[in-house]
Amino acid sequence: MASERQAPLRLGSVAPNFQADTTTGPIDFHEFIGDNWTILFSHPEDYTPVCTTELGEMARLEPEFKKRGVKLIGLSANTLGSHEGWIQDINEVTGSLVGFPIIADKERKVAYLYDMIDYQDTTNVDEKGIAFTIRSVFFVDPKKTIRAILAYPASTGRNSAEILRVIDSLQTGDKYKITTPINWVPGDDVIVHPAVKGDEATKMFPDMRVVKPYLRFTPLPKTA
Repeated sequence: MASERQAPLRLGSVAPNFQADTTTGPIDFHEFIGDNWTILFSHPEDYTPVCTTELGEMARLEPEFKKRGVKLIGLSANTLGSHEGWIQDINEVTGSLVGFPIIADKERKVAYLYDMIDYQDTTNVDEKGIAFTIRSVFFVDPKKTIRAILAYPASTGRNSAEILRVIDSLQTGDKYKITTPINWVPGDDVIVHPAVKGDEATKMFPDMRVVKPYLRFTPLPKTA
């Protein structure tokens, strides 16, 4: 009897738990998350140029993520010893200090669990021809729910500002009954959620601007 395939991860799925060795010690992923938001992001391989720039930038921005109650955890399909040597290069080249954990996933156990494997780029493989990962980003909330997923090919570095923007949008949407429009950044007007109707909308958002019945903009309090 053939084994059942794991259900695909979708927005709203519970982030699968796993145990792994990392550059800051062994972890249980759900215990690592705790009551925090968490961003899990994968890298194809150690000692590669694009990954080096990405990890340096995420390290530089880690204080911004911490302000938002977000923990960072990276993954690369290499050994712990390889990671540790690579971090020294990252710190030297970028001027950042990588302090968040990087998962050692040479056997691709977490990569397969989260469907991070590269099925497109035939050059993105190890010495045995086994595919490395793509550049995946999983946004996980304190309930261990996957709230957003980004996926980039190995050849395309990610946009760190967009990763921060997505976190800001998700957290703002959870705090207020709103959605965020195209190119939104904190401080811009937001859109009143369609589920908020009539008097409730007027009471919650006294400065609401109705463009169409389905399109209602509002500023948020400055403290937001």
